[in-house]
Amino acid sequence: MHPRMLHWARGPETRRCGCGEASSDFGEIEHGRHHHYTPGDDLGGGRFGVRRPLRFLAWKLRLDEAQVAEFATILNELKTERAQAAVDDRRALTAFADAVAGESFDAAKAAEARTLRIQSNERLQGVIGTTLERMHARLDPEQRARLAYLIRTGTLLI
Repeated sequence: MHPRMLHWARGPETRRCGCGEASSDFGEIEHGRHHHYTPGDDLGGGRFGVRRPLRFLAWKLRLDEAQVAEFATILNELKTERAQAAVDDRRALTAFADAVAGESFDAAKAAEARTLRIQSNERLQGVIGTTLERMHARLDPEQRARLAYLIRTGTLLI
């Protein structure tokens, strides 16, 4: 056994993640799940993927199976549009950098970058509006009130 792995052989009382709590092989402590481990983290998906927001909304809004499937589609489309907006933002930054890199300031490139950024933001805001409209159509009145509360309090950022 490699010397750095000896702590696993000594027992759960010596296994620590750095937070001060001893954990077992699968992230459990004596009274339940270890707080750094979230089931499903190892199932893939990026940091800003659909899985966690979907799980959060399903839990907070008490969605049924059909609603979860619809929300998965809706959130996936929103994620795709946000990714495209990030690409457009990087293109705009590159154009701004090109505008100031030359001997003289290139106003045409700066205007092009500004236009790209504005169009991207307008497109993203349109998709957000459509997303909220589609979510609203699939929720009952109680779930709509909970969704409005999550948005109002800043728990859910749109």
